[in-house]
Amino acid sequence: MTRSPQHPPDPLPRATPLHRAPPPPLADDTAQLSHVDAESALAHVQALYAQGVQRLHAALHELVARHAQGATSPAPRVRAFYPRVRVEVPGHPQVATPAESPASFGFVSGPGVFETTLTRPDLFAGYLREQFELLLRNHGSPLVVGPSDVPIALPFTFDEHTSFDAELDAAQRRDLLSCFDMPDLSGMDDGIANGTFCPAPGQPRPLALFTAPRVDYSLQRLRHYTGTSAGHFQNFVLFTNYGFYVEEFVRLGRELMRSPAADAQDYVALVEPGNVVTRRAGHPGLPGDASGTPPTRMPQMPAYHLVRADGSGITLVNIGVGPSNARTITDHIAVLRPHTWLMLGHCAGLRSTQQLGDYVLAHGYVREDHVLDEDLPPWVPIPALAEVQVALQQAVAEITRLHGLELKRVMRTGTVATTDNRHWELQPFGGPLSTPRLRFSQSRAIALDMESATIAANGFRLRVPYGTLLCVSDKPLHGDLKLPGMADRFYRERVGQHLRIGLRALEILRGQRMERLHSRKLRSFDEVAFQ
Repeated sequence: MTRSPQHPPDPLPRATPLHRAPPPPLADDTAQLSHVDAESALAHVQALYAQGVQRLHAALHELVARHAQGATSPAPRVRAFYPRVRVEVPGHPQVATPAESPASFGFVSGPGVFETTLTRPDLFAGYLREQFELLLRNHGSPLVVGPSDVPIALPFTFDEHTSFDAELDAAQRRDLLSCFDMPDLSGMDDGIANGTFCPAPGQPRPLALFTAPRVDYSLQRLRHYTGTSAGHFQNFVLFTNYGFYVEEFVRLGRELMRSPAADAQDYVALVEPGNVVTRRAGHPGLPGDASGTPPTRMPQMPAYHLVRADGSGITLVNIGVGPSNARTITDHIAVLRPHTWLMLGHCAGLRSTQQLGDYVLAHGYVREDHVLDEDLPPWVPIPALAEVQVALQQAVAEITRLHGLELKRVMRTGTVATTDNRHWELQPFGGPLSTPRLRFSQSRAIALDMESATIAANGFRLRVPYGTLLCVSDKPLHGDLKLPGMADRFYRERVGQHLRIGLRALEILRGQRMERLHSRKLRSFDEVAFQ
């Protein structure tokens, strides 16, 4: 999660109950209050949310008690509402010029009223504080905080340790549906991110890409797909399509945990599926980061986290093979507003001059994955981001210790094609009709995989900086097929180096100011203010 560099890091809620000690109660939790200070606005949001959740939980306990006492009369309906922040900009926004302020976010695009609903202000405290500060600094208009008219769904208020409905009988479940709000998918679409949302006349315009229900939905999905709590995710994310990278990441992480930290900026913990926490030698740990238990079976897309106290560590997710998984996981991780995500994986080399083990740095993408066509038309170009490209190239040079022509011999920059057809090479090569081979040749593609363009396109769509560095593992057009013996040898020789390159690239990016990464290339004409 993004945390403001101007403030000390918030304690990370590692595998703790969803709601800790609530802020002091409000005299009137229905009031709309104006704030000219980010800290007071954040405290107001936290108080509203905590009191709403407490109201729902108290009503649930009362419902269970009524059934235990044999009550037959209908239970009363109980509702709580997400907090909302609103800002009104009366005239055309006057913000610093790009030369004075390199940030591409933190301001609205025109005069009007802007608002968004908010959830989990404990988890997003640093992020919200920063967005509030930027709005106040850039516009000077007060932030109005109060309850919205969007109800909080009861299931979204419990963490992974609480199976609140596991012990309910059929009658209690019926009462649950009639007494509480349940998740409503109609309010969770990506119209804002896709640029298709059109507010009705007089309706405020959005401040953020995602509404509170959409964020809550993704937080729940992340736990399901990755086997770890959302609070463990770090600001820099690696995706891979092979378990060999996971093995090397865990090995490197455990090795780091055995050596004492050199300074406060080092990694302090390794978190594995099941929220299993290995703390750094000599490090006392973070508040509430009690270790979980390994899962009885691995989740679909397991996540592993090298944690820094300020959240600027590295998360690795094994997304498996295929664009569907790539789209699914990036849809959900995007609500955490990571600083960068990179794809590290294997690919088919399409050129005769490539060798097995060569690297491919993607500077363009051919999208034949089809999983994002309805949200981002295939004709939309997905640009390379200069800061990410430079960091990846620098990392390859540092880890391989090659430069100039020697570096060019092992790393080629070019277009990567992504397909949803795992056996594209079995399609006919000749004939008058368009074939994969012909299309990829016309596009000048130098490599092909099943995930990279999906991850890059969803980063473009959801305003998350992205990059791709692949390793050639086979050349099917030239007779080098990925056969078991050859593949095993290749994995042993290349995975460790490839992973270290990815880790080093993210460390380079971490050293840059965050606003430089969130490029204006990712911003639309009428962009929301929140990063």
